[in-house]
Order: sequence, then structure tokens, then C-alpha cells
Amino acid sequence: MTDYGQMKGQIRERVLQKMDFSMDLTEEQIEEMIDEEVLAAGRMQYLPLEKKRELGKELFFSIRRLDILQDLILDESVTEIMVNGPENIFVEREGKLTRYERHFESKEKLEDVIQQIIAGSNRVVNEATPIVDARLENGARVNVVLSPIALNGPILTIRRFPSDPILMKNLLELGSITEEAAVFLKKLVIAGYNIFISGGTGSGKTTFLNALSQFIPPSERIITIEDSAELQLQEVENLVRMETRNANVKGCEQISIRDLIRASLRMRPDRIIVGEVRGSEAIDMLQALNTGHDGSLSTGHANSSRDMLSRLETMVLMGMDLPLAAIRRQIASGIDLIVHLARLRDRTRKVLEIVEVTGYEQGEIQCRKLYEFVEEGEEEAGKVKGALKQCGRLCHRQKLIQAGITGEKEDGL
Repeated sequence: MTDYGQMKGQIRERVLQKMDFSMDLTEEQIEEMIDEEVLAAGRMQYLPLEKKRELGKELFFSIRRLDILQDLILDESVTEIMVNGPENIFVEREGKLTRYERHFESKEKLEDVIQQIIAGSNRVVNEATPIVDARLENGARVNVVLSPIALNGPILTIRRFPSDPILMKNLLELGSITEEAAVFLKKLVIAGYNIFISGGTGSGKTTFLNALSQFIPPSERIITIEDSAELQLQEVENLVRMETRNANVKGCEQISIRDLIRASLRMRPDRIIVGEVRGSEAIDMLQALNTGHDGSLSTGHANSSRDMLSRLETMVLMGMDLPLAAIRRQIASGIDLIVHLARLRDRTRKVLEIVEVTGYEQGEIQCRKLYEFVEEGEEEAGKVKGALKQCGRLCHRQKLIQAGITGEKEDGL
């Protein structure tokens, strides 16, 4: 008796042989071919009806989708998929990592799936270019590392975002931020303060950036710049979305975030949103902030608000050899506020600090902490108790006054 895996492989080969790749076959046509072969196999070896349906779905996912990963892609409870070679797959649900019970048939099948993903993003990954960022049709972020860099097989990491973008009201329900702090940030976004969001990997920077962007007045022209398009801005009519491009064997030159920032300045933007600043593009971002593009937003990796400022200094030096004092003046005049996020030990994501950059004095960037997360112990289940509490008042209020925003309260969050 043929085992299930062998039968599946044989049917898949027969379907592929019948497919005419010169024609643009519809999904229905492929499903019909699979059903015919599954029925034929069922006549040779008994298969329960439920098993036939499962086999048909697996074959379709294998031929036209992402094979064994497709069920995970469709599962909205899954936030991250980590493939460490064909045998080892890990899945994150609600902040908890578990090992997936299924695995790829072979290294070659995993490589096929990776090439399918990368081709869909119009990018190239191979031994010459073994590291690449891409995205799925649903907006999920994809990172691929191949041999010879990856020693234990092709590495595929997929970070899945919710189908509907998380709004500030959702973050309030999750306890990631207090209503007082959210209203405060809403006023600053409307008034055109330049806000930088910092945090570690998986702390929710992109999600928070999305939530903040909903406060931008819909009449403004917004340009988004990302390595891989992830932002889901809602109800913005005058929106330009741009994504970087890697160099490829067809002769296409690389287009970096630096190139896109420079190009955006000639598009008459009201606001520029850079998904993440990671290197020399920091100098171009700061120059944009210092040349009248108020209300811009960006994110970066850091362990604290103060650490984010130090990292920005380093990133600017990667792009231009400037005196440290000049760099610090650029940062102090360009960035108004830093919002720092973190993932706590109970796996919840919180706003830990909201810090105002007040200026440059005596060779140092001066900051004022406005809100700070104060921990108050743990509940029985290990959930961290605490709240984001105000500990200072905004120093620079000129943009609020110019925007006609006064008073301490505002309705309509």
C-alpha cells in the first residue's frame, strides 16, 4: 500500500505534467485537474471523503500557494512564522512560540516556495544575493536568508499583520497606551510635530506608526517610504507609497531609502513617513525634517529614547562625515518627540516613554520626559501591572498654538 506522502507526491507530479504552462490557467482549472487525479488515486486505494478533500487542498496549496505554510498564512491568530530549514518551523500566536507539527518535503520544496514569494515582490534572492526583504500580497513582512549565509538550510521569517489595521482605539483596549497619552499624541500629530518611534524587535513600532498616522488630517499629501511596504494608511486621498528596490541580474540598479527620501522632497509632500531608519538614510531624513516638512513620522531600533538619539548620531555618521556637534544640532532641531515601545516579560507591548527633545545645550541633546510607564507589580497569572503616567509638561508649544489647538482636553479620539 502506498503511504500518504508518496501518494501525494505522485499525484502532484501527474498534475504538473498535465498543466500547460504556456497558458494562464485559472485556479478553478487547476482544482479540476487535482480533483480528477485524487479521484483516480481513490479508485486504486481507498481514501475516506474527508481525506480526499484534505489531499486536494494540500495539493492546491503546494502547486499554487505556499505549500504547508498556506494554512498558517490564512490563520489570523498567527503573528509570526519562522522557518529554520525544511524540518524546523515555529509559529507565534498571542506572543507564544510553538513548534509546527508539519514540515517541508525537502529543501528544494522550501526553496521553491521562497522563490515564489520573492518573485511576487519583484525581487531576486540567490547565492550571490542571499539576504532579501519582501512582502506577501496580504502585506506580511518577509525576510529570507539562503546558503552560504544560512548554515542550517534556507531561513524564512514571515511577520503577519492583521487584515484590518490596528487603530489607536485597539491599542487602548489592549492597554498599550492610556487615553490621556493617546489624546496628547493626537494633538501633536495634528499640529505637525515630528515624532520618532523607537523600540526593540517585535515591540510594535510599525503598528504604532500606523495608529498615529490615522490622526493626520486627510486633506494633507503624505508620502510613505519603506523597505517593504507594510503601512496601512486609511482614508488618505493624496497618498504616494514608495518602496525600495534591490539591484538585480537584469541590470536594474538599487534604489535605496536615501534615493526615495530625496525624490520625495520634489513631490511637494506635507508629511513624509519613513517606515524605518536603519543606516545612512538618517542624514536625509533629518535634512527633510529641518527643511519645513513638519509632522513627519519614522521608526528605529533602540533600547530607550536616549539610546535612539545615540543610534541616530551613529547612523548619520554612516552617511556623512560631520562634526558630532553639527549632527546633534540637526537631531535636536529636527525631532520633536520620541515615543519608546517595549515588549514586557508577559509578552504585552506597551508605550514605556514619551520624551520631548527640547534642544541642544553644552554639547548635548536635551530631553524632557513627559510620560513614563510605572510598573506596579504582577498579577497571579504573571501579567505585569502598571500604567503610563504623566511626569512632565510639553515645553515647545509653538506648533500647537499655530495649529489653533489649545487647552488640555480634546474629544473625538
